[in-house]
Amino acid sequence: MDSLLNPGLYARRLFFLNAGCAHDAPGSVDRSYLERMRNLLDGMRPGVKLLLFAFERAHDEQGRPQLEHSAFYVPDAYARDVARAYPQYFEWAASIHPYRPDAVDALHRAKAEGARAVKWLPSAMGIDPASSRCDAFYAALAQHDLPLISHAGLERAVIGAEPQDHGNPLRLRRALDAGVRVVVAHCASMGEDRDLDHGGALVDSFTLFARMMGERRYEKNLFADISAMTQLNRAGPALARVLEEAAWHPRLLNGSDYPLPGVMPIFSVDYLVSLKLLDAAAAPVVREIRLHNPLLFDFVLKRHLRSNGKRFSRAVFETRRFFQVP
Repeated sequence: MDSLLNPGLYARRLFFLNAGCAHDAPGSVDRSYLERMRNLLDGMRPGVKLLLFAFERAHDEQGRPQLEHSAFYVPDAYARDVARAYPQYFEWAASIHPYRPDAVDALHRAKAEGARAVKWLPSAMGIDPASSRCDAFYAALAQHDLPLISHAGLERAVIGAEPQDHGNPLRLRRALDAGVRVVVAHCASMGEDRDLDHGGALVDSFTLFARMMGERRYEKNLFADISAMTQLNRAGPALARVLEEAAWHPRLLNGSDYPLPGVMPIFSVDYLVSLKLLDAAAAPVVREIRLHNPLLFDFVLKRHLRSNGKRFSRAVFETRRFFQVP
Protein backbone atom coordinates (compact mmCIF):
# COMPACT_ATOMS: atom_id res chain seq x y z
CA MET A 1 0.00 0.00 0.00
CA ASP A 2 3.08 2.26 0.23
CA SER A 3 4.13 1.64 -3.37
CA LEU A 4 3.03 3.52 -6.48
CA LEU A 5 3.50 0.22 -8.31
CA ASN A 6 0.12 -0.68 -6.74
CA PRO A 7 -1.81 2.52 -7.54
CA GLY A 8 -5.20 1.22 -6.38
CA LEU A 9 -3.91 0.17 -2.96
CA TYR A 10 -1.78 3.30 -2.72
CA ALA A 11 -4.85 5.49 -3.27
CA ARG A 12 -6.88 3.50 -0.73
CA ARG A 13 -4.22 4.06 1.89
CA LEU A 14 -4.28 7.81 1.29
CA PHE A 15 -8.08 7.85 1.54
CA PHE A 16 -7.98 5.93 4.84
CA LEU A 17 -5.27 8.12 6.35
CA ASN A 18 -7.08 11.27 5.29
CA ALA A 19 -10.37 10.00 6.71
CA GLY A 20 -8.66 9.14 10.00
CA CYS A 21 -6.82 12.50 10.15
CA ALA A 22 -3.57 10.56 10.54
CA HIS A 23 -0.20 12.22 9.98
CA ASP A 24 1.57 10.29 7.23
CA ALA A 25 5.08 10.53 8.66
CA PRO A 26 7.39 7.86 10.10
CA GLY A 27 6.47 7.04 13.67
CA SER A 28 3.36 9.22 13.75
CA VAL A 29 0.68 7.39 11.76
CA ASP A 30 -0.53 5.01 14.49
CA ARG A 31 -0.24 7.58 17.26
CA SER A 32 -2.17 10.29 15.42
CA TYR A 33 -4.81 7.81 14.27
CA LEU A 34 -5.46 6.72 17.86
CA GLU A 35 -5.51 10.31 19.11
CA ARG A 36 -8.12 11.15 16.52
CA MET A 37 -10.35 8.23 17.56
CA ARG A 38 -10.12 9.23 21.21
CA ASN A 39 -10.97 12.81 20.30
CA LEU A 40 -14.03 11.69 18.35
CA LEU A 41 -15.21 9.51 21.23
CA ASP A 42 -14.92 12.48 23.57
CA GLY A 43 -17.61 14.05 21.39
CA MET A 44 -20.03 11.17 21.99
CA ARG A 45 -22.19 10.44 25.02
CA PRO A 46 -20.28 9.11 28.07
CA GLY A 47 -19.94 5.33 28.02
CA VAL A 48 -19.55 4.92 24.26
CA LYS A 49 -16.69 2.64 23.24
CA LEU A 50 -15.20 1.44 19.98
CA LEU A 51 -14.45 -2.21 19.30
CA LEU A 52 -11.00 -2.24 17.69
CA PHE A 53 -10.45 -4.92 15.05
CA ALA A 54 -7.16 -6.71 14.70
CA PHE A 55 -6.60 -7.82 11.09
CA GLU A 56 -4.99 -11.13 10.18
CA ARG A 57 -2.57 -11.71 7.31
CA ALA A 58 -3.49 -13.86 4.32
CA HIS A 59 -2.47 -17.52 4.73
CA ASP A 60 -2.13 -20.42 2.32
CA GLU A 61 -3.90 -23.76 2.70
CA GLN A 62 -1.07 -25.06 4.88
CA GLY A 63 -1.59 -22.17 7.30
CA ARG A 64 1.55 -20.26 6.34
CA PRO A 65 1.43 -16.42 6.21
CA GLN A 66 1.46 -14.93 2.70
CA LEU A 67 2.88 -11.47 3.10
CA GLU A 68 2.77 -10.83 -0.64
CA HIS A 69 -1.03 -11.17 -0.53
CA SER A 70 -1.56 -9.21 2.70
CA ALA A 71 -2.53 -5.58 2.12
CA PHE A 72 -2.04 -4.77 5.81
CA TYR A 73 -1.70 -6.50 9.16
CA VAL A 74 -2.87 -5.50 12.63
CA PRO A 75 -1.62 -8.06 15.19
CA ASP A 76 -3.87 -9.18 18.01
CA ALA A 77 -1.28 -7.97 20.52
CA TYR A 78 -1.43 -4.44 19.15
CA ALA A 79 -5.24 -4.20 19.32
CA ARG A 80 -5.11 -5.75 22.82
CA ASP A 81 -2.49 -3.32 24.07
CA VAL A 82 -4.32 -0.27 22.74
CA ALA A 83 -7.54 -1.39 24.44
CA ARG A 84 -5.66 -1.99 27.69
CA ALA A 85 -4.01 1.42 27.53
CA TYR A 86 -7.33 3.23 27.02
CA PRO A 87 -10.04 1.06 28.64
CA GLN A 88 -12.49 3.96 28.85
CA TYR A 89 -12.45 4.22 25.03
CA PHE A 90 -11.83 0.78 23.54
CA GLU A 91 -12.50 -2.94 23.58
CA TRP A 92 -10.84 -5.25 21.05
CA ALA A 93 -11.55 -8.10 18.65
CA ALA A 94 -8.95 -10.67 17.67
CA SER A 95 -8.29 -11.77 14.09
CA ILE A 96 -7.01 -15.35 13.79
CA HIS A 97 -6.66 -17.39 10.60
CA PRO A 98 -8.32 -20.78 11.22
CA TYR A 99 -5.78 -22.65 9.05
CA ARG A 100 -2.89 -21.67 11.35
CA PRO A 101 -1.45 -24.69 13.20
CA ASP A 102 -1.77 -22.70 16.44
CA ALA A 103 -5.20 -21.21 15.65
CA VAL A 104 -7.07 -22.80 18.55
CA ASP A 105 -4.30 -21.96 21.02
CA ALA A 106 -4.28 -18.38 19.73
CA LEU A 107 -8.04 -18.19 20.26
CA HIS A 108 -7.77 -19.48 23.83
CA ARG A 109 -5.12 -16.83 24.47
CA ALA A 110 -7.19 -14.05 22.90
CA LYS A 111 -10.19 -14.98 25.02
CA ALA A 112 -8.06 -14.99 28.19
CA GLU A 113 -6.68 -11.56 27.24
CA GLY A 114 -10.10 -9.98 26.85
CA ALA A 115 -11.00 -10.28 23.16
CA ARG A 116 -14.71 -9.64 22.62
CA ALA A 117 -14.97 -11.24 19.16
CA VAL A 118 -13.01 -12.55 16.17
CA LYS A 119 -12.91 -10.62 12.89
CA TRP A 120 -12.50 -12.20 9.42
CA LEU A 121 -12.45 -10.82 5.90
CA PRO A 122 -12.40 -14.17 4.06
CA SER A 123 -11.48 -13.08 0.53
CA ALA A 124 -8.59 -10.93 1.75
CA MET A 125 -7.30 -13.46 4.27
CA GLY A 126 -7.64 -16.64 2.19
CA ILE A 127 -10.31 -18.21 4.41
CA ASP A 128 -13.06 -20.49 3.11
CA PRO A 129 -15.65 -20.41 5.92
CA ALA A 130 -17.21 -23.61 4.53
CA SER A 131 -13.95 -25.60 4.77
CA SER A 132 -13.52 -28.46 7.22
CA ARG A 133 -10.19 -26.82 8.12
CA CYS A 134 -12.24 -24.40 10.21
CA ASP A 135 -14.02 -27.03 12.30
CA ALA A 136 -11.66 -27.09 15.28
CA PHE A 137 -11.65 -23.31 15.35
CA TYR A 138 -15.46 -23.20 15.22
CA ALA A 139 -15.65 -25.64 18.12
CA ALA A 140 -13.39 -23.39 20.17
CA LEU A 141 -15.41 -20.29 19.26
CA ALA A 142 -18.61 -22.02 20.37
CA GLN A 143 -16.90 -23.19 23.58
CA HIS A 144 -15.93 -19.62 24.46
CA ASP A 145 -19.17 -18.11 23.09
CA LEU A 146 -17.05 -15.60 21.17
CA PRO A 147 -18.86 -14.14 18.15
CA LEU A 148 -17.33 -14.33 14.68
CA ILE A 149 -17.70 -11.08 12.72
CA SER A 150 -17.20 -11.99 9.06
CA HIS A 151 -17.44 -9.86 5.95
CA ALA A 152 -19.91 -11.17 3.37
CA GLY A 153 -20.70 -10.07 -0.17
CA LEU A 154 -18.43 -8.08 -2.46
CA GLU A 155 -15.26 -6.62 -0.92
CA ARG A 156 -13.68 -3.54 -2.49
CA ALA A 157 -11.63 -1.91 0.26
CA VAL A 158 -9.03 -4.66 0.73
CA ILE A 159 -7.45 -6.73 -2.02
CA GLY A 160 -6.44 -10.20 -0.89
CA ALA A 161 -5.38 -13.71 -1.74
CA GLU A 162 -8.60 -15.43 -2.76
CA PRO A 163 -11.60 -14.93 -5.07
CA GLN A 164 -14.73 -13.18 -3.87
CA ASP A 165 -16.51 -16.55 -3.57
CA HIS A 166 -15.20 -16.91 -0.03
CA GLY A 167 -17.46 -14.00 0.93
CA ASN A 168 -20.65 -15.86 0.01
CA PRO A 169 -22.88 -15.61 3.12
CA LEU A 170 -24.09 -19.19 2.59
CA ARG A 171 -20.54 -20.38 3.31
CA LEU A 172 -20.98 -19.20 6.91
CA ARG A 173 -23.55 -21.94 7.53
CA ARG A 174 -20.78 -24.27 8.62
CA ALA A 175 -19.95 -21.95 11.52
CA LEU A 176 -23.62 -21.51 12.39
CA ASP A 177 -24.21 -25.26 12.34
CA ALA A 178 -21.29 -25.62 14.77
CA GLY A 179 -23.09 -23.32 17.23
CA VAL A 180 -21.01 -20.19 16.60
CA ARG A 181 -22.61 -16.78 16.95
CA VAL A 182 -21.97 -15.25 13.54
CA VAL A 183 -22.26 -11.55 12.68
CA VAL A 184 -22.58 -10.98 8.92
CA ALA A 185 -20.86 -7.67 8.26
CA HIS A 186 -22.85 -5.03 6.34
CA CYS A 187 -25.75 -7.52 5.97
CA ALA A 188 -23.94 -8.73 2.80
CA SER A 189 -25.46 -5.67 1.14
CA MET A 190 -23.22 -5.40 -1.94
CA GLY A 191 -22.36 -7.71 -4.83
CA GLU A 192 -23.52 -11.07 -6.10
CA ASP A 193 -22.77 -14.62 -5.00
CA ARG A 194 -23.63 -18.07 -6.24
CA ASP A 195 -26.85 -19.52 -4.90
CA LEU A 196 -25.45 -22.79 -3.59
CA ASP A 197 -28.97 -23.94 -2.70
CA HIS A 198 -30.29 -23.70 -6.25
CA GLY A 199 -27.77 -24.66 -8.89
CA GLY A 200 -25.20 -21.92 -8.40
CA ALA A 201 -26.85 -19.06 -10.29
CA LEU A 202 -25.58 -15.59 -9.42
CA VAL A 203 -27.97 -13.64 -7.19
CA ASP A 204 -27.64 -10.61 -4.93
CA SER A 205 -25.59 -11.45 -1.85
CA PHE A 206 -28.20 -9.66 0.25
CA THR A 207 -30.86 -12.08 -1.04
CA LEU A 208 -28.84 -15.00 0.31
CA PHE A 209 -28.36 -13.21 3.63
CA ALA A 210 -32.10 -12.52 3.89
CA ARG A 211 -32.83 -16.20 3.20
CA MET A 212 -30.56 -17.20 6.08
CA MET A 213 -32.21 -14.68 8.40
CA GLY A 214 -35.50 -16.40 7.62
CA GLU A 215 -34.25 -19.88 8.57
CA ARG A 216 -35.55 -20.83 12.00
CA ARG A 217 -32.51 -22.98 12.81
CA TYR A 218 -30.37 -19.83 12.86
CA GLU A 219 -32.65 -17.56 14.89
CA LYS A 220 -30.44 -17.86 17.98
CA ASN A 221 -26.98 -17.42 16.47
CA LEU A 222 -27.18 -15.51 13.17
CA PHE A 223 -26.70 -11.76 13.53
CA ALA A 224 -25.57 -8.91 11.29
CA ASP A 225 -24.14 -5.45 11.54
CA ILE A 226 -25.36 -2.36 9.72
CA SER A 227 -21.95 -0.77 9.23
CA ALA A 228 -21.38 0.81 5.79
CA MET A 229 -25.01 0.36 4.74
CA THR A 230 -25.51 4.12 4.32
CA GLN A 231 -22.67 4.38 1.78
CA LEU A 232 -23.53 5.31 -1.79
CA ASN A 233 -22.70 1.85 -3.10
CA ARG A 234 -24.92 0.11 -0.53
CA ALA A 235 -27.83 2.45 0.27
CA GLY A 236 -30.97 1.43 -1.57
CA PRO A 237 -33.29 -1.59 -1.44
CA ALA A 238 -31.15 -3.50 1.06
CA LEU A 239 -31.07 -0.60 3.51
CA ALA A 240 -34.82 -0.05 3.14
CA ARG A 241 -35.50 -3.75 3.75
CA VAL A 242 -33.35 -3.84 6.89
CA LEU A 243 -35.11 -0.75 8.24
CA GLU A 244 -38.54 -2.28 7.62
CA GLU A 245 -37.79 -5.79 8.93
CA ALA A 246 -38.56 -5.10 12.58
CA ALA A 247 -38.27 -8.81 13.37
CA TRP A 248 -34.58 -8.64 12.43
CA HIS A 249 -33.75 -5.68 14.68
CA PRO A 250 -32.99 -7.72 17.85
CA ARG A 251 -30.33 -9.49 15.74
CA LEU A 252 -28.77 -6.34 14.24
CA LEU A 253 -25.74 -4.51 15.64
CA ASN A 254 -24.60 -1.00 14.87
CA GLY A 255 -21.06 -0.58 13.58
CA SER A 256 -19.28 2.46 12.20
CA ASP A 257 -16.87 0.95 9.63
CA TYR A 258 -14.53 3.73 10.76
CA PRO A 259 -12.63 5.47 9.18
CA LEU A 260 -14.91 5.21 6.13
CA PRO A 261 -17.50 7.70 7.48
CA GLY A 262 -14.71 10.24 7.04
CA VAL A 263 -14.22 9.43 3.34
CA MET A 264 -16.35 12.19 1.84
CA PRO A 265 -16.97 10.81 -1.69
CA ILE A 266 -18.63 7.56 -0.55
CA PHE A 267 -21.46 9.16 1.45
CA SER A 268 -24.24 11.42 0.18
CA VAL A 269 -26.88 12.82 2.49
CA ASP A 270 -28.72 14.16 -0.56
CA TYR A 271 -28.86 10.68 -2.08
CA LEU A 272 -30.50 9.28 1.05
CA VAL A 273 -33.02 12.14 0.90
CA SER A 274 -33.74 11.29 -2.76
CA LEU A 275 -34.40 7.68 -1.74
CA LYS A 276 -36.87 8.97 0.87
CA LEU A 277 -34.81 7.30 3.60
CA LEU A 278 -33.92 10.61 5.26
CA ASP A 279 -36.16 13.61 5.89
CA ALA A 280 -34.93 16.67 4.00
CA ALA A 281 -35.34 18.77 7.14
CA ALA A 282 -32.69 16.69 8.93
CA ALA A 283 -30.17 16.88 6.10
CA PRO A 284 -28.48 20.23 6.95
CA VAL A 285 -27.77 19.23 10.54
CA VAL A 286 -26.49 15.79 9.53
CA ARG A 287 -24.14 17.40 6.99
CA GLU A 288 -22.81 19.81 9.59
CA ILE A 289 -22.19 17.03 12.10
CA ARG A 290 -20.17 15.12 9.53
CA LEU A 291 -17.73 18.00 9.16
CA HIS A 292 -17.18 17.96 12.92
CA ASN A 293 -17.28 14.27 13.94
CA PRO A 294 -17.69 11.39 11.45
CA LEU A 295 -18.48 8.89 14.22
CA LEU A 296 -21.29 11.07 15.55
CA PHE A 297 -22.44 11.63 11.96
CA ASP A 298 -22.71 7.89 11.38
CA PHE A 299 -24.76 7.43 14.56
CA VAL A 300 -27.10 10.41 14.06
CA LEU A 301 -27.67 9.55 10.40
CA LYS A 302 -28.73 6.00 11.19
CA ARG A 303 -31.01 7.13 14.02
CA HIS A 304 -32.83 9.41 11.57
CA LEU A 305 -33.33 6.89 8.77
CA ARG A 306 -36.91 5.92 7.92
CA SER A 307 -38.50 3.62 5.34
CA ASN A 308 -42.29 3.53 5.06
CA GLY A 309 -42.46 4.91 8.57
CA LYS A 310 -40.14 2.25 10.02
CA ARG A 311 -36.84 3.03 11.76
CA PHE A 312 -34.08 1.09 13.48
CA SER A 313 -35.03 0.15 17.02
CA ARG A 314 -32.92 1.44 19.90
CA ALA A 315 -31.69 -2.11 20.55
CA VAL A 316 -29.68 -2.01 17.30
CA PHE A 317 -27.44 0.64 18.88
CA GLU A 318 -27.18 -0.98 22.31
CA THR A 319 -24.54 -3.54 21.39
CA ARG A 320 -22.69 -3.92 24.69
CA ARG A 321 -24.96 -6.74 25.81
CA PHE A 322 -23.95 -8.79 22.76
CA PHE A 323 -20.22 -8.61 23.45
CA GLN A 324 -20.30 -9.08 27.22
CA VAL A 325 -19.60 -12.80 27.10
CA PRO A 326 -18.67 -14.71 30.28
